[in-house]
Amino acid sequence: MRIIAGEFRGRKLLAPLGDTTRPITDRAKQSLFDTLGDLVAGAIVYDCFAGTGSMGLESLSRGAAHAVFFDLDRSALSLLRQNIDALKVQDRTTVLGVDLFKWARGAWTVPTTDLVFLDPPYRLLRERPDDLRSLTDALRTHMSTGATLVFRHSAADALPLAGFQPWDQRTYGDMVIELLRAGHDARAFFPVASK
Repeated sequence: MRIIAGEFRGRKLLAPLGDTTRPITDRAKQSLFDTLGDLVAGAIVYDCFAGTGSMGLESLSRGAAHAVFFDLDRSALSLLRQNIDALKVQDRTTVLGVDLFKWARGAWTVPTTDLVFLDPPYRLLRERPDDLRSLTDALRTHMSTGATLVFRHSAADALPLAGFQPWDQRTYGDMVIELLRAGHDARAFFPVASK
């Protein structure tokens, strides 16, 4: 697992052992960030179910202003903090070791976000769809006008999200990455593409 482009291009990241997280492939990550383009520079990013922080750290490398990482797994959080330390981006990051579903029901103070990476364990779409919908409702209240939600999930599952409009979708084997905008019909600006 490595940073693909930007300030930290080529830097290796500590990856989890076992199958507690599903690191994204370099090819899929490159394609995703090519699609996001200028949306990353200067953005406040949420990396939800962050694991070891690949998406948030890639965003920082590409010019994001700040990344907020959410995860509950202790081993993943330890590796995430080591990755942050290795890149010396402590002043541009916030790490929250919280249960995101409880966070969604609380009143947490976090900066308004421009870009959200939502990468829940695949089983949650089948086991806790209502909780995921509630989580995306809470995330939407923290998203700036025109902010983008990047939702990664199994191609075998789908979860329509109220209050979001799709503007791109990519399928890589058994994985789907949906790009959605909050609060208005993004299709007026970004025709839906599928590759």
